[in-house]
Parts: sequence; C-alpha cells; structure tokens
Amino acid sequence: MLFNPMYWIFLGPALLLGIWAQIKVKSAYAQMSRVPARSGVTGAQAAARLLRDAGCTDVGIEVSHGWLSDHYDPRHKVLRLSREVYAGRSIAAVGIAAHEAGHAIQDARRYAPLVVRNAIVPVAGLGSNLAIVLIVLGVILAITQLAWVGVILFASVVAFQLVNLPVEFDASRRARDELVRTGVVSVQEDAAVAKVLNAAALTYVAATLTAILQLIYFISLVSGRRD
Repeated sequence: MLFNPMYWIFLGPALLLGIWAQIKVKSAYAQMSRVPARSGVTGAQAAARLLRDAGCTDVGIEVSHGWLSDHYDPRHKVLRLSREVYAGRSIAAVGIAAHEAGHAIQDARRYAPLVVRNAIVPVAGLGSNLAIVLIVLGVILAITQLAWVGVILFASVVAFQLVNLPVEFDASRRARDELVRTGVVSVQEDAAVAKVLNAAALTYVAATLTAILQLIYFISLVSGRRD
C-alpha cells in the first residue's frame, strides 16, 4: 500500500500538518525553555502544587528517560516528567508539567472522555498493531472479509484519537487555569504557556487527521475489491 500513489494523495495533507506541528513544538519549546518562570519553581514543584490544591495526594512524581517523554500513568498514579521538565524552571517546563498534572486531575474527577479513552486503549493498541497486517493480507490473498476485520480494528484507532482530542485540550485548559490561580505563572506569562501547549495540541490534531484519512483510504481500498 505504501507504493500506491493514492495512499500518499490521501495522507499527504495530514503528514505535512504533522511535520509542521513537530516543527512548531520544537520551536515553541526551545524558545520558552529559555524563559524563566517568575515564580522560580521547577516543573516538578509546579505539578506538585497543582495536584495538592486539587486534592490528588496519592499521585507520585518521577523522572522519566527521554526528551519530552512526559506522561501521566493512570495505572500507577504517577506523573513521569522528563529530566528537563522535572528540574527545569522555565515557562516550558512548568507548562508541560502542569498539563500532565491536568491528566491526573481528570483521572481523579473521572472526566468522562478520559474514562472512555482509557477503556478504548486495549482495543486501539490491538488495532494499531494488527489492523494493517490483516488489511494487507486480505488484499493480497483476495479475502475481503479478512481485510474488513482489519478495517474495523483500525476504526478503534480512529475512535481513540477522536476521544483523545478533548482529553488533551481539557488538560491544557486546566493547566493554564491552575497555573495562574495558584500563582505559579502570572496572567502576563499565560500567553507564553499557551504558546507551548497550543503547539503540542497541533500534534494531536495531526495524528487524528492522519488516522481518519488512513481509515477512509482503507475503506475505499477494500470496498473496491471482490473475492
């Protein structure tokens, strides 16, 4: 399928958006990682303050390996922050840390889209690993039913991406509101935090658009075949 020109025609716009989003993230992070937060707190301290004020006293904060590998682990109730974010005192560090704290707050308050996303994760994980294999085998072996099973599995990936969008946008909104409310950043600094978080949000939009266009392509590919 990768050698089919139609595949790239379908996915071209989304792939270009994804590349642009990655450039925006790196640029925004590089710029705002050089701007210190006036409060002087580290990313870990900012996250801890937000969690404490939200009553999330059972959430731990750890250092994770890798550049911008920041994430919230709902199974173990742990925020894992990359070293640059954990110890950084920049606008970028406190913004990213607060975003991940926002996910922990969502989890504690049973934010509905997060609950749905977590429920979809196992099926979406299976779909992302197995769907394309089934579609390719179904097309090559001319077994349309097998290809359709792959399409259905891939639809779970699209569902995950669609549900993930409001989860990520809400986490960023919570982060910005709480950072200003707790005084970690000032009202004047909020625009700088938004620059980092909005750039990161573009990557989720690009991933969702890519998944949707892939699904449309797979449907058109399989529906055009006959056993």
